[in-house]
Amino acid sequence: MIIRREHAGDRPEILAVVKAAFPEPVEAKLLRELFASREYIPELSLVAESDRGEILGHVITTRGWIGAEKSLGLGPIAVQPEYQNQGVGSALMNATIEQANKMGESTLVLLGSTDYYPRFGFVPADSMGITSPDPSWGSHFMALPLAAHKPGLHGQFKYSEPFNAL
Repeated sequence: MIIRREHAGDRPEILAVVKAAFPEPVEAKLLRELFASREYIPELSLVAESDRGEILGHVITTRGWIGAEKSLGLGPIAVQPEYQNQGVGSALMNATIEQANKMGESTLVLLGSTDYYPRFGFVPADSMGITSPDPSWGSHFMALPLAAHKPGLHGQFKYSEPFNAL
């Protein structure tokens, strides 16, 4: 398996992975809108590809803000159901974190499982002074301080525009 940046020609297969991984159409619609948004960051749209060229998974991270400071919002992340629990998602997460650090980004946030994401260093965002767009998310709204994280950075997180339509 290799992790690489997605290409526009990958998108039909990426959307098929997302539709297989999520039974509701919300994530696929969101992903199409993220690809078209001005907050799309091509370097942070990654695929996991098998040795046979099959796309096993995809993750996208787009521009977000903590108050007025630039930040990143991760998601959706999807893995073909038959390849889940085999390290594909972890490989995508690790590659995303590595690339975000190389790009000099400060903070990565996501909404997700409190059992899964802490293994990558994510903590409840409110413990870092970052408030979620929806208080009901509680500890499922998590943040990861990256290498360029500024101590004292705090405020409400704002996702890229397509998330506002959810």
